[in-house]
Amino acid sequence: MAELLEIGRDPAAFEAFYREHIEKVQRFVARRVDDPFLAADLTAEVFLAAIDSAHSYRPGRGTPTGWLYGVAQNVVSSERRRQARELRANQRVSGRRLLTPDDVSRLEERIDAEEGARTLLRAMDELPDGERAVLELVALDGISPQEAAQVLGIRAATARVRLHRARTRLRDGMPPPITSLADITSEATS
Repeated sequence: MAELLEIGRDPAAFEAFYREHIEKVQRFVARRVDDPFLAADLTAEVFLAAIDSAHSYRPGRGTPTGWLYGVAQNVVSSERRRQARELRANQRVSGRRLLTPDDVSRLEERIDAEEGARTLLRAMDELPDGERAVLELVALDGISPQEAAQVLGIRAATARVRLHRARTRLRDGMPPPITSLADITSEATS
């Protein structure tokens, strides 16, 4: 994808890339953070990092979307490490870029819309890290196991095995779904 390589040099190429991927990146970030200011900052950082590292994209290793998810994962992981350092040092860093009330409202709506995904992510905390990472990318971000393998730097077969294990562990740890009124009444009488 030659146009991806151009995003660092051509403003029009960057604008087209940004418009095509902004919704996916915002959803990716909103599933992982619950602060609208931080979500806006991380989304911007993802695209800045994409500009800086566009030269590293290799078409034979996956799609531009998969590559961008890898960049986003690195940005979010970096932020988590920064927050952990901040917490350990017991320092509060303040200062947010100014957002208009409409920006905050839109980000709050997006964060609210992703609450179910964040709840699932909290339930997934019990999974081993490798299994969880593959499951997040495939089930929540909608990329293929092959693209998840690319993002994580593992073989596709390893990603498929981890995905299967994660789904099995998560399914076995969840209560069975309620499919009828009889299920509810039988639970109430037991």
